[in-house]
Amino acid sequence: MFDVVALGELLIDFAPHSVSETGYPVLAANPGGAPGNFLAALNRYGCRTAMIGKVGDDMFGRLLIGTLKEAGIETRGVIADPDQFTTLAFVSLDETGNRDFSFARKPGADTCLRPEEVDEELILGAKVFHFGTLSLTDEPAASATRRAVSLAKENGLLISLDPNLRKPLWRSEAEAKAAMEWSLHQADIVKISDEEIDFLWGLSPEAGAEKLLKEFGVSLVYVTLGPKGCYARNASACVMVKSPSGIHVVDTTGAGDIFGGSAMSQFLKCGKAPSALTQKELESIVTFACTAASLSTQTRGGITSVPSPEAVLAKISEIASSGAGT
Repeated sequence: MFDVVALGELLIDFAPHSVSETGYPVLAANPGGAPGNFLAALNRYGCRTAMIGKVGDDMFGRLLIGTLKEAGIETRGVIADPDQFTTLAFVSLDETGNRDFSFARKPGADTCLRPEEVDEELILGAKVFHFGTLSLTDEPAASATRRAVSLAKENGLLISLDPNLRKPLWRSEAEAKAAMEWSLHQADIVKISDEEIDFLWGLSPEAGAEKLLKEFGVSLVYVTLGPKGCYARNASACVMVKSPSGIHVVDTTGAGDIFGGSAMSQFLKCGKAPSALTQKELESIVTFACTAASLSTQTRGGITSVPSPEAVLAKISEIASSGAGT
């Protein structure tokens, strides 16, 4: 039995590491992809996970599969396709560590996953199915994603979603909005950013969370606010948790995904339905996730930047003892 199975993109993030003598950026290749980052956090915090997706049968594809295995993630659902090249993302960082992306994905292997290649046994053996909208940008991966979501819902799995908007990968903003809203209608638990709520509806985080609960049937919403923290809400409780202060940010790549995986790991430990979480439980979940995500920004990359549980708990304890709160 797996706690969480995720479907979606695996890719290589090329992020700035230094500058050459001639002034050009020197890029470091880091394994990534939102679902992989998400699962890496879950495994780091004691959960059992599996990945479904496609990479190229090339040096980068083999690197990604090896990295997932090292993180403890089951990889039998990841196909290495000799006819496609592993997707690449080129990341630029501003002075605060925030990112901008350019993609080599025309197509990338992740968009070529076919419905019949989805490992249905992995889904049937899980408690939670997780996906994002990047697997809906192109066929056949869009059909594979819809098939996997349908199978998960038919078999009573909780559905987890991170919309993970990347505008350059969509043919139009209208198409992106339609896919995001379809995905949100499928989900029980949603991790969404304040920027994504603004993109969809032009609403505040609080109003966006309310809309998701009342109009989309979502049971638990985490609205991430970048360095400000997270607003979270279910039917009976809401919390606002600030991110820890004093964090030296090197690279924010994967921080949102690590928040999502960290929050899911703590949610699963509660053993409750997402709508049944109390105020105290929700605050504890979000505090852990905000702290884990913040600490991850001190290290480059996504999958490899998940902090240890000991580091997260030590930081939480440090903040509590200082009386500063989170």
